[in-house]
Amino acid sequence: MDVAAFCAESRVLVVAGKGGVGKTTVAAALARMAADAGCSVLIVELEGKSGIAAAFGAPDPLGYGEVDLYRRASPGGRGSVRGRRITPDDALLEYLADHGLQRVSKRLVSSGVVEVVSTAIPGIRDVLVLGKVKQLERDRAADLIVVDAPATGHAMTFLASAGGLLDAARGGPLRAQAADVVDLLSDPARCRVLLVTLAEEMPVSETVEAAYELEDRVGVQLGPVIVNAWDVVPEGLSSSTGEAMAAAGIDLPDTVVQALEAARLFRLHRSELAADQVARLTLELPLPQLRLPRLDAPSVGPQQLELLGAALAEAVGGLGARTGTP
Repeated sequence: MDVAAFCAESRVLVVAGKGGVGKTTVAAALARMAADAGCSVLIVELEGKSGIAAAFGAPDPLGYGEVDLYRRASPGGRGSVRGRRITPDDALLEYLADHGLQRVSKRLVSSGVVEVVSTAIPGIRDVLVLGKVKQLERDRAADLIVVDAPATGHAMTFLASAGGLLDAARGGPLRAQAADVVDLLSDPARCRVLLVTLAEEMPVSETVEAAYELEDRVGVQLGPVIVNAWDVVPEGLSSSTGEAMAAAGIDLPDTVVQALEAARLFRLHRSELAADQVARLTLELPLPQLRLPRLDAPSVGPQQLELLGAALAEAVGGLGARTGTP
């Protein structure tokens, strides 16, 4: 499947996954892949710590205002990535200002009422954030908006909040905002959720559970599942250490050979366990999979992000035309 076509299937991609699976890195890689395909991308970071800015080599963390993170360097290339951070308080203040209540909003900030307002109604904080994402999508702020969602546990309530608020509110601007968010999440041409996992038992189990719960509670369409840090075993590991040393004409002490052999067997065992989990994921969750390689790097910066973006583009190229929930 063409990368540009994949990016055009939905204008908003919400990236979610269990904490520790590399969700933020995958969100940044998706943005880089789309930009290299010629798309203008806005990547949105929500509350909490994130490595988006560092992944693109930006010196400072993201703020509420947009900043340029990446621009395609090839001649004639129009792809770019901009980033921003959205918090419920900032979204509320902007909403009030847009409705002619800027003076009131300043007083609310100085008196501390903003925090009270944004926590008074269950789910309102999440709806404020999603409402801002909805506005950005409606205003066509970019060809593609990538949202680095909270970890899976919070992501469920985060995405389901608008539906709950819609049921609770009888009318008024708050209900209208919730209805707009529900419309966004339920329209696959506008929004899809991409779940990120590792090839390990707990992340796979949580991913499968989250996928069905998202369909049942939120009604959102799921895109391909992204298996991060997929460990591809080199072909040379199929031979024993002794055989490999003999073939290469290398003579090492027996203790060293035994240690290397133990490491080889451990690596093969881990690979078999990972393959079993991916097979289980395929069986229990009938969605396409995109697999990203494990990188031998202590952190992700622009160089690693380039590799991941290219790997993701290659994986997308192997997809069929339809990549969503059947």
